[in-house]
This record gives sequence, C-alpha cells and structure tokens, in this order.
Amino acid sequence: MFAGKTTSLLRRIQSETANGRNVAIIKSSKDTRYGLDSIVTHDGAKLPCWALSNLSLFKQKFGVDAYEQLDVIGIDEAQFFDDLYEFCRQAADNDGKTVIVAGLDGNYLRRSFGSVLDIIPLADSVTKLTARCEICAKRASFTLRKTQETQIELIGGVDVYMPVCRQHYVSGQVAMETARLVLESQKVECGSHT
Repeated sequence: MFAGKTTSLLRRIQSETANGRNVAIIKSSKDTRYGLDSIVTHDGAKLPCWALSNLSLFKQKFGVDAYEQLDVIGIDEAQFFDDLYEFCRQAADNDGKTVIVAGLDGNYLRRSFGSVLDIIPLADSVTKLTARCEICAKRASFTLRKTQETQIELIGGVDVYMPVCRQHYVSGQVAMETARLVLESQKVECGSHT
C-alpha cells in the first residue's frame, strides 16, 4: 500500500486517452473510501470509474456495443475481484483489449491477496511498486496493519496501515502480537475482578 498503484494506473489511462484510445476504468464496489463513481489517489487526483462487485458484470453494464469500442480497460483494487483471471484472459486474449491492472499482490500477513498473482502469467509486463518505510524511509515492500482486526479484507488508509521495510515489518508484527497479548490479559484480569 501507499506505493502509488492508483496514481500509476491513472497516468497510464491518461496517456492512453491522450493517444486517442477509448478507455474505461473499473474498481471494486467494496472500496467506498472516496465514493463509488471515481478512483482517487491518496493525493486527491481522480477519474470516473465503474464500481462493480464482479468483473463479469462489466460488459453488460457498460453496454455490449460500447464495450466493443473500448481499447483499454483499467482495473483498480484488483485483489477484490474473484473473477480477475477469467476477465483479464477473455478481455486481452479474445476481445483484443489492453488491460491495465493495479492491485495488491499480498495482504498484511504477506500472503497472496485475491488472484492478482494468478494473472502474472497472462501479463505482457509487470511493474512492482514499493513505498517508503514510514519508520526508516528504506524501500517498503510490506504493509503493517496498525489495528487489532484480523479479517483479511479491511479497507483503510493511513489510519489502518503503514508501509514498512522487512526489518520493521518483522519487529512491528512482534510489537502488535505483544500488544494483543497484553490487551487480552488485561481483559482477563478485569473479568476476574467482577
């Protein structure tokens, strides 16, 4: 997170538009942070988009004739689409579309997130972006969750996540686990006094 994925996607889409290509952008309807009708970068740049729960809905909602006229499809927050592989394969291989995908390849536990890694074999090129560690400013390849929530899909910004390097990810995980254990022991102590 915070590596500029959406910014990079917007730049690519704007470049394609400037070159006269017909474009559309899709994002997951799960991401409601800045409204449903646009993708927005952390620094406030935005473009209109289609917010969908499944990519398979896109052609029908966009319109079959309008879809045929598209040259480029941008997908933001790709990790939230269960049908990402099939959609990208169909759009690129059969429909002749350029598909530009932005998403997280891993979750806060450093495990694959959604099917983003599954589409790499379909890709002509892959660009892995990184942020800067919030603690030491080294290259940050990982995301540390700052809250106690444990569900995999927890949409948030700087209030929930921070980019970190390997060293601070590992030490941060230890600190988070220690904090969790302390909080649990305090709950147990409070419960035994009642």
